[in-house]
Amino acid sequence: MLKWLSFNALGTWLFTRLHGVEVGTDDVGNRYFRQAPAKGATGGWRAERRWVVYPDGIEPEPTLVPAGWSGWLHKRFEHPPTVAPLKVKSWEKPHEPNLTGTPFAYVPPGSERGRGQRDHATGDYEAWTP
Repeated sequence: MLKWLSFNALGTWLFTRLHGVEVGTDDVGNRYFRQAPAKGATGGWRAERRWVVYPDGIEPEPTLVPAGWSGWLHKRFEHPPTVAPLKVKSWEKPHEPNLTGTPFAYVPPGSERGRGQRDHATGDYEAWTP
């Protein structure tokens, strides 16, 4: 119960139930909502309020939000990726969350968590001397 309340889930749940209009869901299960601006407000679609609700059992982590949805949340795009998907470039890799602090985090070869030994210099290194 305390973990559920620690992420302000009650307030977000109430606000979402009262004012939220669901816009879409991503592959991870994140649900995206918006609230239209009040009548008479200026700013158009940039004045609307947008937020994400993470799936149950997952700690809120911003890197779980894919690029298209992140752009929509930050009001870079008027329409969500469900309406106007981002064009995927040939060089782009699939979205991955931040793996720091997990067993899958990147560990450079010379670090203490890795092998602990740095590869020998190959002769292409020249020390700087003033």
